[in-house]
Parts: sequence; structure tokens; C-alpha cells
Amino acid sequence: MSSAEAVHTLGALAHASAHPASATGCACPPPAVLADRPDGTVVRAGGIVAKAHAPGTGGPEFAARLALAASPALSGVLLAPVPAPHPLPSVDGRPVTLWPYGEPVDPEDHEAAPWEEAAGLLARLHRTAPPASLPLPLPPMRGPAKAALAVTRMRAARSADPARDAVLAAWAALPGWARDEEPAPAARAGYLCHGDLHLGQLVRHPVPRGPWLLIDIDDTGTGDPAWDLARPAAWYAAGLLPGAVWTRFLDAYRAAGGPAVAAAGDPWPELDVPARALTVQTAALALAKAAEQGREPDEVERLMTDACARIASLPPELAVRRTS
Repeated sequence: MSSAEAVHTLGALAHASAHPASATGCACPPPAVLADRPDGTVVRAGGIVAKAHAPGTGGPEFAARLALAASPALSGVLLAPVPAPHPLPSVDGRPVTLWPYGEPVDPEDHEAAPWEEAAGLLARLHRTAPPASLPLPLPPMRGPAKAALAVTRMRAARSADPARDAVLAAWAALPGWARDEEPAPAARAGYLCHGDLHLGQLVRHPVPRGPWLLIDIDDTGTGDPAWDLARPAAWYAAGLLPGAVWTRFLDAYRAAGGPAVAAAGDPWPELDVPARALTVQTAALALAKAAEQGREPDEVERLMTDACARIASLPPELAVRRTS
């Protein structure tokens, strides 16, 4: 099925869900494509969004993640799916889910970015015990797996950029659990985690002024909650996120009782490994995309590869490796 055919199918599914069966004479605008990438195609029709998930998604792990989003225990934290036919429809073997439309973060209004709200939602997620009512056990969150996939993609792209060696050196300095080679330390592995937190994973629902909620359950599961703080921590360390914004985010997380870091004092003993892993992931993806597109990394991408070079230059005794 072509991309255009997939978009048409998703639009039809979303449109059918947005209207009662008896509706006639619909004057709705055409379905709108919100995203069309290898890791997901998302189409909106009215108040419903249909998403075809990444190839290879499915099975018991995906069913458990979807059930988590629908659980009353996560109401007000995760956007709940719209009930869909069983079994789930599919597009080219990719499972399709239906969701209420939520208003995303405005990428042009940096001042209004909901950092405090994101921190509060993460704290609530991390404080919530995995619901016993789920029909299947939750899998590990996919943060380390996504980092490993980014490095694999960079290697496959055969980037000739000199920064590639620094990225690989920073990757090699991480402990095995952060490279998805072994389980996370038991003391840090039992928390509910989003697995891929960034501002694109928040929407207001109901629109336009409803509360902020977390979306995208593809990487959720149990693991180290510090991973969900690692992207903003890595951006701050690389100079991409102003210190004042990082402080607002961290303070809001702590004020909400988030367990990923100590309630006061230096947060880096908990954040160091995940932040380094997210730095490598971001830099590896930057080099992979640049090589695939036949271009040089841009200024922002170069900040992340430079951060990997700094990480790789640290003597072993300064490369904190949390093991418990």
C-alpha cells in the first residue's frame, strides 16, 4: 500500500469514528495528515486521530501499552484511546489506533512551552504503580532500545563525519543497560516511564484549553524514571536549553514528588547515564540523517556531536556509571 493509500485509509477510519453511524450529509473538511514518517503515520478527521504505528509494532507488549493508556489509574496523565474495533485494524500490517484530537505545543511560541506541566505529568506517571488490572504485564520502556537503534542507523548510514568516532566512543563508555544489552539495575527498573519524552508528546485535551496530557505510548513501560528527564538534561548540558528553563523543569518535577532524582541537591548522579545516552542517541541520529541526505550536520546537530566529543574525552574515573 502506498503512503497516499495509507493516509486515505486512516482518514476514512478517523472520519467514521468521528461521526455516529446515522450521520449523513457530512460537511467535514478533508482529513489532515499530521505526520507521515517511517515510525508512524497520523491522520486527523474532525475530533479523531488515526495512527498507523511503526512496522514491527504489535503483539502482547503493544496491547499492554495500549491498555495502560486506557487505564483509569492514568487518567489525567496519559491521553486515553478511543475504543476501536477488535481486532485492531491495520495498514500494511501496522496496527492502527484511534485517539481524540489534542492541541499540540506551539513550536513558534517558546515562551509558552509547558515545561512545568510536562514535569508534573512525568512525576505523576512515575509515582503511579503499574496497574494490577492490566490484562498483560508491561514490558520495559524502550528508551535504551531506541538509543541502540540510533547508533545502528548511524553505522548503517556509513557517515564519514569525523564526529562519528566521538559518538561511538561516548556510546562505548555507557553501561550495558543504557545500551540495551542487559536489564536496568533492579532498584531503578520498576517505575512507569514514558520512554520518549519531548514537547511533541504533549497535547491539550479537550481542545482548545483543556489540561496538558502525555501522548504516544509506543515506548512506555517500566524502567528508570531518570530516562524521562534525560532529553531536557542532555539539551541543557549541550547548551540547547537555557539554564533557567532547565531549572523550572527540574524544580517542578521535584515539587510534584517525582522519584527520578533526590528531592534536593545535585540531580546528576541519577541523570548522568541517561543524559549521556540521550546525547549519543541525538548525535547518532543527526549524523545518520545528514549522511542519508548528503549534507553536513547543521548548527544544532553539531552541538550534540560536540557534546559527545566532550563525553568521550572524560577519563574513565570521571565517567559516572550507576550500577545500583
